[in-house]
Amino acid sequence: MAGGKIQKKRHGAGAGGGGGARLQGGIPFEKSKGQHILRNPALVDSIVTKAGLKPTDTVLEIGPGTGNLTKRLLEAGVKAVVAVELDPRMVLELNRRFQGHPLASRLKVIQGDVLKCDLPYFDICVANIPYQISSPLTFKLLSHRPMFRCAVIMFQREFAMRLVAQPGDSLYCRLSVNVQLLARVSHLLKVGRNNFRPPPKVDSSVVRIEPRKPLPPVSFKEWDGLVRICFNRKNKTLGSLFKQKRVLELLEKNYKTMQSLQLTQDAEMGEEKMSADDVALLANMVEDLSMETGEEKEDDEMEMDDTDMGGDGRTSFKEKIMGILQQGDFAEKRGSKLSQVDFLYLLSLFNKAGIHFS
Repeated sequence: MAGGKIQKKRHGAGAGGGGGARLQGGIPFEKSKGQHILRNPALVDSIVTKAGLKPTDTVLEIGPGTGNLTKRLLEAGVKAVVAVELDPRMVLELNRRFQGHPLASRLKVIQGDVLKCDLPYFDICVANIPYQISSPLTFKLLSHRPMFRCAVIMFQREFAMRLVAQPGDSLYCRLSVNVQLLARVSHLLKVGRNNFRPPPKVDSSVVRIEPRKPLPPVSFKEWDGLVRICFNRKNKTLGSLFKQKRVLELLEKNYKTMQSLQLTQDAEMGEEKMSADDVALLANMVEDLSMETGEEKEDDEMEMDDTDMGGDGRTSFKEKIMGILQQGDFAEKRGSKLSQVDFLYLLSLFNKAGIHFS
């Protein structure tokens, strides 16, 4: 409801003609837009309770639909609820539902695509979102300034479990590592598909996301560049991954560029701070961060042995890389087993040696 394009539906499609479940007023829900309305009042109450709302809070709700969660948020006594809804039919339904309501003055409805509009100030985000916007929305929220206190969001269960996955888990991936760098993530509730109308094809989970304050003092471009390499084939050793031709060529090019600019480590550390713009880069990485399969990628061009290095200079650089990995005892480790602390330490070792990933 909050993301994607509105498409005109053919008039005359009845209940048995593909229109699907309908609102009381006869408006059909459109599954293609992620319109699955949470219908279990006890579950709505549980979500609101776990959000830990305060009377001074401004709450951002994304994809309010018919307003079941919206109503409960207003009744919780918050200062204001700002609801962002893409579907104009749902906006009309919301306005009609709360017209004349004693708490209507605390509700502001914004019609628009949450991925494209500028978000207002908010303290907490509470939302049952269209699942197809899960990844870009997560990183848009994490790049929002000023930082919010927390977000309590309903995700497709597999996506949610990737968010909270730990090193060694089968679902641990770049998404896990990148989100957990920026926020503390915890699983709150498992939600069965029958709690929705119409029911989706998969189960869901409610997740709590709390931005880290302050953010780690690293460049996100650097961080994601390293993590991308480590998860290219997440079950291969880092020693094997960093011998790949394109990896070595990229790092050597960056190394030579830095050397030519004569950037000192002190100057570099002064610049390598994470910013909102830095974090926002992730919103453009939807395809490879949203629902990674965990399967190793096949790429015949990547492997490279010493005979392919093209001269003593390239061989020497490869030895430099391998030396850094061995220094931190990383050569035989795998990306799927590394923690946040491991990645931060590995990045610091590379940076101290003048090797950068962006």
